[in-house]
Amino acid sequence: MKQTPNTYEKDCWSRNVICVGIDEAGRGPIAGPLVVAGVVFPAGYESGEIYDSKGITEKKREELFERIRKDAVWYRIEIVTPEIIDKYNIYRATQMTMEKIAADAPCEEVLTDAMPLPAVEKTVTPLVKGDQLSCSIAAGSILAKVTRDRIMKEYDAIYPQYGFAKHKGYPTKAHLEALHTYGLLPIYRHSYRPVAEMDQLTLDL
Repeated sequence: MKQTPNTYEKDCWSRNVICVGIDEAGRGPIAGPLVVAGVVFPAGYESGEIYDSKGITEKKREELFERIRKDAVWYRIEIVTPEIIDKYNIYRATQMTMEKIAADAPCEEVLTDAMPLPAVEKTVTPLVKGDQLSCSIAAGSILAKVTRDRIMKEYDAIYPQYGFAKHKGYPTKAHLEALHTYGLLPIYRHSYRPVAEMDQLTLDL
């Protein structure tokens, strides 16, 4: 079974330092929110099952979602609306939200999935593929993805013709066909090209 090690956490714990791991879900979709989550585990925490949310099944994510919330000393889940994404761009919206979580977390050090956080007055370590290197980051990725998937399933119940439960807002062929057939919804990100092109088409008409 795949699992993400806690090597970086152990380094912090060996120095009597508390750390938070932060990750996101939903940077690529053209619809729906971005979700960012941070997790602080108790010193010495071992899971054996926590891994990058994209590398485990939906059933396992749901199981781990509940376990992480139970085992964590602290966690935070932030929902970022399409309006905020359009206002700041997806990179900056992600960064700002991670900075907020990092500032609020009861810790001295911050581990992120490849995101520098210049506004944070704590030690920040951006790790490329961090959700496969740090169990705290991986836990954040699971909280974020499960939360976002649940939101997209709720949208699917409201707008069933768009197929949000399947593609989760990503620009798949079926999603783009639905977009052009049924039109834009309030949950779309207008700064993303397929939506911006629809906006321009509407203006041209």
